[in-house]
Amino acid sequence: MNKIAGIETMQGVKSVRDIDVANKRVLVRVDFNVPLDEDFNISDDTRIREALPTINYCIDNGAKNITLVSHLGRPKGRSSEFSLKHILKRVERLLGRDVAFADSIESVKTLQNTLTGSNSVILLENIRYYDGEEKNSDELSAKLGELCDVYVNDAFGTSHRAHASTYGVAKFVKEKVAGLLLKKEIDSFAKALANPLKPVLLIVGGSKVSSKLTLLYNILDSIDKIVIGGAMSNTFLKARGFDMQKSLVEDDLVSEARKILDTAKQKGVKIYLPVDVVSTDDIKKHEHIKITPAQDIPDGYMAVDMGPATSKLFSEVVRDSQTIIWNGPLGIYEIGAFSRGTFSLAHAVSDTYAFSLIGGGDTADAIDKAGERDNMSFISTGGGASLELLEGEVLPAFEVLDKK
Repeated sequence: MNKIAGIETMQGVKSVRDIDVANKRVLVRVDFNVPLDEDFNISDDTRIREALPTINYCIDNGAKNITLVSHLGRPKGRSSEFSLKHILKRVERLLGRDVAFADSIESVKTLQNTLTGSNSVILLENIRYYDGEEKNSDELSAKLGELCDVYVNDAFGTSHRAHASTYGVAKFVKEKVAGLLLKKEIDSFAKALANPLKPVLLIVGGSKVSSKLTLLYNILDSIDKIVIGGAMSNTFLKARGFDMQKSLVEDDLVSEARKILDTAKQKGVKIYLPVDVVSTDDIKKHEHIKITPAQDIPDGYMAVDMGPATSKLFSEVVRDSQTIIWNGPLGIYEIGAFSRGTFSLAHAVSDTYAFSLIGGGDTADAIDKAGERDNMSFISTGGGASLELLEGEVLPAFEVLDKK
């Protein structure tokens, strides 16, 4: 019950629509942590596009100036490969206006005083260049607070981190509100968890049970069925007594997996595991690939994807669901030969009329590669944040915003 209460608490924060931004200096914490190739070309600009409604809202409502703050990657010192200069042109193109670049907080102040007319937009250099960001230092938080009259958090992807730009800064600003993306994210999770159409299905994958343990225990009261795939299903299959050969298994969590299976049974939650698997003796070379029942993996082979019978079974489970929450891919989808299971499930989800909520990160990437991005109800921009939200946490970024 506390999970739903937590979501309702987060839904109760003020949004940028609830305040007046006219003639005010607005600082927007955005999430421009986009993937770049070796030539610094952006391979996916979704996160920039998702921030546009909030930035444009501030522009359209007469903000004096708008300072955009983001991190990019995990820089050690001021390494140029993580400079936000690499994404400046894309931000300008998507916004349809010039954006001034500030290489330091002091430069932002100078630009705020020299840029004439209202609505100027300034992009601050990578906030993780500052030591105090991840330490949530009061000194950096206060400096960021000095740049604005209104603080807007629109970075859902980092809302589970109590950093200076996502948490500490709020202490030094009078008005602190959620951006439109932050509101959209929390409203979508509320739709899937607090007041869902039933039956509710959780699809969970990825490589480790350990990273999803809290989620599985926490969500059992809110869902009707669970599909478990990916490498984490190996641990559950071993808990059922199957010999998983060379498959990735978390041996220390086999008894925990058994406990989850038992708890789900007591609560009337049906759990579906692979009935057949695609296996290989070498992930990199994969010259030898076999499809066998899950209990008959050949000696020296490892499970790398679900088999065709499992794809059919899981697709039927999907068809009979009204709300679908998906976190984690169901095989090594990055390798073409082992992507069929994840992709077939993505097609099955897109074919339903169910409300589908996709956790960010690898799951979003897999759905992208399956060509089904536009056919999902909502794809979250935050992998870690969406996982913590499903685990029942109140995310730190929401704690410090003004309440309605």
